[in-house]
Amino acid sequence: MKTNPIMKLTLLAIASGGIAFATIHTLESKANHSAPNITLDSKPIDRSGSLPNSFADTLKRITPSVVKIDITGKAQPLANFGGSERLSPFEPSGGDLRRFFEQRGPGGGPQGMPREHGAASGVIITPDGFILTNHHVIDHADKVQVTLQDGRNLTAKVLGDDPKTDLAVLKVDVGDLPAITFADSDRVQVGDIVLAVGNPFGIGESASMGMISATGRATLGLDYEDFIQTDAAINPGNSGGALVDTQGRLVGINTAILSHNGGNNGVGFAIPSNLARSVMTDLITDGKVTRARLGVMIQDLTPALAREFGTTANTHGALVGDVPAKTPAAKAGLESGDIITGFAGQPVRDARSLKLAVASHKPGERVDLKVLRQGSEKSLTATLEALSGDDQATPARMRSSGRSEGDSLNGVAVADLDRATRREADIPADVTGALVTTVDESAAAWEAGLRPGDVIEQINHQPVASAEDAVKLTARAATKETLLQIWSHGGSHFMTVDESGDKQ
Repeated sequence: MKTNPIMKLTLLAIASGGIAFATIHTLESKANHSAPNITLDSKPIDRSGSLPNSFADTLKRITPSVVKIDITGKAQPLANFGGSERLSPFEPSGGDLRRFFEQRGPGGGPQGMPREHGAASGVIITPDGFILTNHHVIDHADKVQVTLQDGRNLTAKVLGDDPKTDLAVLKVDVGDLPAITFADSDRVQVGDIVLAVGNPFGIGESASMGMISATGRATLGLDYEDFIQTDAAINPGNSGGALVDTQGRLVGINTAILSHNGGNNGVGFAIPSNLARSVMTDLITDGKVTRARLGVMIQDLTPALAREFGTTANTHGALVGDVPAKTPAAKAGLESGDIITGFAGQPVRDARSLKLAVASHKPGERVDLKVLRQGSEKSLTATLEALSGDDQATPARMRSSGRSEGDSLNGVAVADLDRATRREADIPADVTGALVTTVDESAAAWEAGLRPGDVIEQINHQPVASAEDAVKLTARAATKETLLQIWSHGGSHFMTVDESGDKQ
């Protein structure tokens, strides 16, 4: 992802110095537990009243549910996170917040380095000792200590974690703890007042007030993102802390900020409580997160693609690029070029919302799909299967077309797919089309995302069986906007190449 050169996304845990670490380390074997006994209040917030003069009573109720987390571990080299620089629990606790970039210890590397100490936040979610925090807080930690508001210091076990959502669950062996109440985060709205509670800079429990600035943000490059954005002041050390509404109910887990210097600039991100609740329940009951898969390659529906697929009045939905055989999608009757507009009774806004919706279901569930196919609506039913590895439906790589002159697919060279080219480019035998050998970097095709090694399977809905087919179909192009179906490693997707000189 591209970021402003003077801005960076920062995960909000801090440390006493050293270099951030980046690998997962679990402190106990995965063990099964019964479902967590959480409290959920799903009523929407009362938006009719005026802003109160004080939140003292609300904070008195919720601050006992927010804990300080101290981490001990051996420093490792800094990892890149979603194209931005990442702060782990081992970020300096004062002064220059970028001091963690320094190489420390003999040899300028992690070997021989002293043990590092970091601080972050967590939220008590059940009276019997389950605590929710971020994955990046406990990432590669050797020892985790939890300090309660009453001063008790407890050793915590890492029960399980989920890097794909940046969530983790800890367990302490005490009972009768003050568990927080969950809100239904799907009901929050931009403009709702929220309070951020945590342990910024390791100074101790603090609270700040702001509002929800946006919902549905995808900013960190995680597999599953649906962040709540807030301008409540959150800083390094707030990782894993609580974002609550004015009734003191949990709406999110504070995770990251967009910042010039690692401190608060009014752009913070929290994992919605509904997503956190689903993930933590799996971690507690099964020791891992089990997600379903539909088994398709999907991408966002741009206005240009909407025109090509006969749905100019609707640019909401997820466009199906590839439907591998024997997947739930194939068995349900989905086809390449379908636009999925509804899933399990809920509208599909884009590829990301469909991916989140599929992941929220369990393998074996039957779900209804609403599909637009060549302008006509169809209803399908899919039986979801278990996700394994990285075969979840994934948005395809797309770039908007740029300004260029010339004929259709100007600057693109293609070749036939023979045994030698298949072997050299590692292209499966069932993929047919024309192999892209070169793409002029000044051409509109390059701007659209076409790259050497891609295979052109269709041009303007016409199948391509050879390089000669590709040349003929582009020579007969009626307009300078060309629809391509492209196979690349990972599956098939669509793109439009606009050589009219107009920006998409």
